[in-house]
Amino acid sequence: MKRIFLLFFIFVIAFTVFAQSPTCYRIYLSDKANSPYSIQNPSEYLSQRAIDKRTRFNIPITEQDLPVNPQYKQQIHALDPDMQPLAVSKWMNTYTIYCTDSSVVPQILALPFVDSVLAVGAYELYDLPVIQIPENQSTIVHNPVLPAKDSLDYGYGFEQIAFHNGHLLHEAGFRGEGMFIVVIDGGWYGVESCRYFQEMVDNGRFWGQYSLMPHFVDTLTSGYSEMHGTSVTSVMASNIPGELVGTAPAASYAFIHSEWVKTEELVEEDFWANAAEIADSLGADVVNSSLGYRKFPDFPQANITYADLDGQNSIASRCATILGQKGVIVCVAAGNDGTNDWYYINRPGDAVDILCVGASSVDSVIANFSSHGYSADGRVKPDITSMGVETACYYPDLWDQTGGVGGYVTHTDGTSLATPVAAGLCACLWQAMPEYSSTEMMQIIRESGHLYNNPNPEYGYGIPDFYKAYTSHVGINDYKPLRLSVYPNPVTDKLFLTNLDGEIQSISVFNASGQLVLQTSVSNFPILEINVTNLPNGFYIGAATLNNHQTATFKFIK
Repeated sequence: MKRIFLLFFIFVIAFTVFAQSPTCYRIYLSDKANSPYSIQNPSEYLSQRAIDKRTRFNIPITEQDLPVNPQYKQQIHALDPDMQPLAVSKWMNTYTIYCTDSSVVPQILALPFVDSVLAVGAYELYDLPVIQIPENQSTIVHNPVLPAKDSLDYGYGFEQIAFHNGHLLHEAGFRGEGMFIVVIDGGWYGVESCRYFQEMVDNGRFWGQYSLMPHFVDTLTSGYSEMHGTSVTSVMASNIPGELVGTAPAASYAFIHSEWVKTEELVEEDFWANAAEIADSLGADVVNSSLGYRKFPDFPQANITYADLDGQNSIASRCATILGQKGVIVCVAAGNDGTNDWYYINRPGDAVDILCVGASSVDSVIANFSSHGYSADGRVKPDITSMGVETACYYPDLWDQTGGVGGYVTHTDGTSLATPVAAGLCACLWQAMPEYSSTEMMQIIRESGHLYNNPNPEYGYGIPDFYKAYTSHVGINDYKPLRLSVYPNPVTDKLFLTNLDGEIQSISVFNASGQLVLQTSVSNFPILEINVTNLPNGFYIGAATLNNHQTATFKFIK
């Protein structure tokens, strides 16, 4: 079922729950008749931010948005006092419960408002109180206080941002100010006490946490297996100049815990669907989810085949599609199965109107572990590719002896990391182009991919150029996408660039930390030779200044 797509976390999962009789059931309800909620009063189940977004993009509020009828839930629970709620989906009109007495299931089916019941898991809960499911989130915790900075020293974050020309988007003034990113993941150990997120917390841009997991009390401090969300979020939100600056360092964030890493059962798709609806009700602009579902070893009766990757067979995929159509840019990890017998993307990456994100290295070579498309119904998947090899992120240290939360910046692999690299830049781009809808923005991002006219099942539409996407849609003509030939790449001593039109006047080269390491004027020859022998091995960004004062950028590896 669930795969948390961060490769160095895989060894954490040593606990296995063997297949058992079902204890978790998804109940499909027939209607929302006699609901106490109404389309005319959406403030009861949507935040003002979400309502304003619907108005802004002319997205109607319909019966689909009405919460599941609470009277139906009460009648279901009346059948068994030990029954507990697990998840709810207003878009699918489903209610997922924990019930150890299978004799209750026929009684549920006999209720007049129940269409069907599907077994989705074999959880074991241990003397837990009744869970309150947060389905009607109508308030935001804080108002944003936006930092003002003239420039950024990205530290180890530079090369993954420059990989998409995101540094140019930041230089243009778009770093996520006023944008709201919701992260759906498995836990956030140490976020509130970690210095890499201190600026976000101190400036009121941490807008809350929501846990859908009945096994954990605190989604921020619940232990070693719950660090995945911390590392994923650091790729976007970290803001320590000179160490690690993320792709959206000025955005606001909220976290939704939807994943129990110690078991893999179909019910986690119900948690994901519930989380997607909470993100919508909060008014999220971007959702990042580095989770996926394709195999259920602890509930094998729910295992899927490739034919199920059509965007329709999964409750998570269907809700991801709806989320993308309700004014949210949805970024989902493709998965790390590229070298496995099952090498396809995971759900909800097969959803329509989302961005399924694959992984490549900084030299643009696809990662061998990155899961492949297409979807079963022939749509291009993954949608885009981002940097997911040796990606810089914060890694918490649970064994810190100072009394606080330690940790360090490291480099690791996984589509889990590629996804927030892209998601943060999606927020910055939408900040720059607020007149476009979420589905229009996702298409603009696809079109900026280097393989848009020739997609394939590994890269999808390719590696997006976020600054190109910006300049090509707002009428800015001072950005010239790379038309240079740069070779060899990687290079050992001499780098060659074509200058057939005689346009290049000078070359500047920056290292992965954004520091200028080489600058030279050039002669007006058709082939330019640049000596890089004295440069240390690593990743570099080059800027060619043209005779009309425009700039063309290029990348190379020494």
